[in-house]
Amino acid sequence: MTQVNDDATAWKNAATTYLDVRPALERGDEPFEAIMGAAATIQPGETLVIVAPFEPAPLYGALGAQGFAHATQRVAGDEWVVRFTRA
Repeated sequence: MTQVNDDATAWKNAATTYLDVRPALERGDEPFEAIMGAAATIQPGETLVIVAPFEPAPLYGALGAQGFAHATQRVAGDEWVVRFTRA
């Protein structure tokens, strides 16, 4: 898992926008609007990194339709890091 952790850390550090949705989900909030708002600010070649307690698979299609490619790393049982890059 060391390489995975290193990759995820590098993604977080290089992100144009970094959004950890775990606290919102713990409060019972739905972070979808915040994610879409953050995605709207990302320019071509920039990245949005999202940290979630589970694999946010529905975002792949939603953001893919907006021109984003993604890469995913599971860092721990309750930490998934996804890098979305706008083409």
